[in-house]
Amino acid sequence: MRHLTIFLALALCAAPAFAQQAKPAEADKVKTKTQQLNDERDELKAQYELLMQRQKNKIAEMEADINRLSTENKLEAERQSAAMRKLKDEIEKLSTDNKLSEEKLKAETALKNAELQRLTLENKLSAEASRKELEAMTAAILRLKAENELLSEQEKKAMITDSAEKMAIELEMKRMDLKERKLKYDKLLLESRMDQLNSDLVLRAKKEEWKKESNTEPVYEAQPFKKGVLTISDRRIALNGPILYGAGEYVSDRVNYFNNISTQPIFIVIDQSPGGSASEGYTILKAMESSRAPIYVVVKSYAASMAAIITTMAEKSYIYPSAKILHHQASGGMYGNTTQRKEQLELAREIENRIIAPVAKKMGISMDAFRKKMYENNSDGDWMEFGDKAVGHKWVTGTVDKVEETGVFKNPDAMSPEPARRLMSWFELKEEVDEKGEPYVRLPRLRPFDMYMIYNPDRYYR
Repeated sequence: MRHLTIFLALALCAAPAFAQQAKPAEADKVKTKTQQLNDERDELKAQYELLMQRQKNKIAEMEADINRLSTENKLEAERQSAAMRKLKDEIEKLSTDNKLSEEKLKAETALKNAELQRLTLENKLSAEASRKELEAMTAAILRLKAENELLSEQEKKAMITDSAEKMAIELEMKRMDLKERKLKYDKLLLESRMDQLNSDLVLRAKKEEWKKESNTEPVYEAQPFKKGVLTISDRRIALNGPILYGAGEYVSDRVNYFNNISTQPIFIVIDQSPGGSASEGYTILKAMESSRAPIYVVVKSYAASMAAIITTMAEKSYIYPSAKILHHQASGGMYGNTTQRKEQLELAREIENRIIAPVAKKMGISMDAFRKKMYENNSDGDWMEFGDKAVGHKWVTGTVDKVEETGVFKNPDAMSPEPARRLMSWFELKEEVDEKGEPYVRLPRLRPFDMYMIYNPDRYYR
């Protein structure tokens, strides 16, 4: 700031001289320049005065802070002085209290010393009394010890007296214990032998049970018919004999059960069946139609009437080449007046349209043509064909050369006594005597489509 002031002063001094030497043409420029310098000087002066005022303000603030700190220091010194006076008063008070405590302690110590002397005297008196009691107790102990020794000697004599009897008793007890242990040992040997025998019996029984089954798993084929061989699993339903009341429920329950296990093929196996109830047969047809698992109907001997319809309407059916299938019209008795018989006839026709007509439709002919062919093949209207011929009429899907029953794993000879008794009755023939005195045996009645092939030169079998 000082250098700026000197510069301005020099400028002002030099300005007139510069103006005198300047040329008239440059006078205006010099004047303008001088005016600018004057303006700058005034501005710098104003800034200088402002700066000086700020410095004065700061000095005033600093002086005020110094005065304030000086006042605070004086106050703090007075507070410290007061605290020192208070502390001094407290020290004097504590000194007085300590003197009083010392006097009190001296008095209490004197009392305790007197008490200690009294207790010491009492302890000496007690020790003397205890010594006298100890001497009396020692004398009593010696007396009791002598009495105990006397009793001990008497007991020894008694023990010596009883020793012989005691040893005899112990010896007898040892003999009895030995005898008891021997009996237990013999019992254990017997039980061990019995366990061995029972184990042998159980093992033998298990072996017999093992022999009653084939102990092989059924074969489940997704395509059970291959190269003329049909493989049947244990998902098998037998449909034999007449189809009577309950047969529909019997087959339906098993179809539903097998479906709830899996969708592997189910087999309805007909060894021989003459047919039966149309209602029960219809129930079986609907169960086959509703099955998610494919159903194979297999005919081994013959299937007639309702059994033939079940075979024909099956999606897949197989038959031995020489097994037989027979279709005919529905039959049944009529009773009542003409109107009632007419109603019964209409019902029979409706049943025929609902149950037999689908067979004709599958063959590709009308019901009338089907009925006509029945009588063309047989005067009674019983149209029978062997298995290999039935394929051409679409009564079955095809013929099989072999049927492998993988689901039959129980030994037939191990069946329960009642079925075995019924089976044996077929072969037990009773010998009789005719009016001429000739012995003979009456053969049982043959099933449909069957005949005897038996060598019988003397007509013994009739």
